[in-house]
Amino acid sequence: MPRSSPQALLFVDGYNVVGHWADLKQVRDRLGLEEARRKLVEALANYSAYQGYDTRIVFDAQYQDTCGSREIITRNLSIHYTDFGQTADTFIEKSCADFRYDMRKFHQRLIVATSDRAQQLTVVGYGAEWMSAERLAADVEMIACRVQRQQKPARKTPNRLLAHSLDPIAQQRLSDLRMGKLR
Repeated sequence: MPRSSPQALLFVDGYNVVGHWADLKQVRDRLGLEEARRKLVEALANYSAYQGYDTRIVFDAQYQDTCGSREIITRNLSIHYTDFGQTADTFIEKSCADFRYDMRKFHQRLIVATSDRAQQLTVVGYGAEWMSAERLAADVEMIACRVQRQQKPARKTPNRLLAHSLDPIAQQRLSDLRMGKLR
């Protein structure tokens, strides 16, 4: 069966989001940046799958002498590390500029999650939707709660009588025994 096109393309400014989510800031401060990145990826993997988004988390490699790379986590989520000297902002902005000329723009939303005000204005100028890091955190939490509610088994109506759990033949025999029809 062919894979349907994602509902939206979501770019996430990784370090910006880590710096704005309270729980990720605590993880970063206690356990380090690598663990905070891992928690962000885990949260967005579930969110992206549920929403049907093609999510791309972008991390700066601005101060590291490395080539840019891409790591595919799931079919809905990938991590992009920028080239040496390139910021996540410029990577996302260039992607938004390129999207303007892409045919997908007619049937797919483009969303950028960041709380960087300058980047917000730039990507909106390219036609992307903007979502704050705080809004993304709230949406991720809401989806996690919704999934948890859906996974809870439906409660059966409580029948306290043991006879209700018996098959119909056994129930009939028990009724006959009570009425004195059986000896």
